[in-house]
Amino acid sequence: MQRRLATGLLLAPAGVWFAVMLVLPLCFVLVASFGEREAAGGFVPAFTFEQYLNLPARGTAFVNTLILAPLGTALALLIAYPLAFYLAMRSSEKWRTTLLILVIVPFWTSILIRSYAWIFILGGQGLPAVIDWLGFGPIRLINTPFAVLTGIVYGYLPLMVLPIYVSLERLDKRLLEASADLGAPPLRGFLQVTLPLSLPGVATGCMLVFILLMGEFLIPAMLGGGKVFFIGNALVDLFLQSRNWAFGSAVAVSLVLIMLVTVTAYMALMRRLGGTRDDVAMM
Repeated sequence: MQRRLATGLLLAPAGVWFAVMLVLPLCFVLVASFGEREAAGGFVPAFTFEQYLNLPARGTAFVNTLILAPLGTALALLIAYPLAFYLAMRSSEKWRTTLLILVIVPFWTSILIRSYAWIFILGGQGLPAVIDWLGFGPIRLINTPFAVLTGIVYGYLPLMVLPIYVSLERLDKRLLEASADLGAPPLRGFLQVTLPLSLPGVATGCMLVFILLMGEFLIPAMLGGGKVFFIGNALVDLFLQSRNWAFGSAVAVSLVLIMLVTVTAYMALMRRLGGTRDDVAMM
């Protein structure tokens, strides 16, 4: 009885916070998504699917998000895995902490400041001017999908590196030694031992980055210049500028459903990878 009471007291603050800050707002958004737009803004309670049937009106935002978010996640993974592998498996103990600090240095400054820096780099006086000077002709980089993709990969790369690093750092090095003793070349040892055992970290990093990118607003707004809209930009426009709360709620509910599918797939993958780790450990 005392143990249950102690558990309840420990979980009560988080439970109250979860209910007030997440469940209640989601319930309000769900109810509003079936309503109608009031003439002066806001919504009128009703029960209609009109807002959901109107989702194709924001189809560009969904298409941009569902293309650039997975692509940005994949590019972040391609950059993060070699870096995390070096930090966990090849770097010396003396410099490892310093290198890890350097990985998270971008988080020491606001994403707003970093985005302004990328506006200068990708603007007419930055990288395009260098490319033009080299004789490859004028090229436009800012306010393009490339600029947004560059910004999101740069902004969320540390969130991909750290889970992979933790997964690799916890890897039992004796498995690699046993693989080498059995005559396996380094590449085969990596593919059959290191990579499978690091997949939980890969899955965690991909989930973190993908979910955050699905709701991203600032980077597309600044580096896309209003030409590359994400779902987050559509929500800001609908709630704050158009004041169409009913339609904005329908878009938000659709985004939450995409998140739920992603989290469900992640949990299923983690259960499967748990079995894979056990199989590799017994080899």
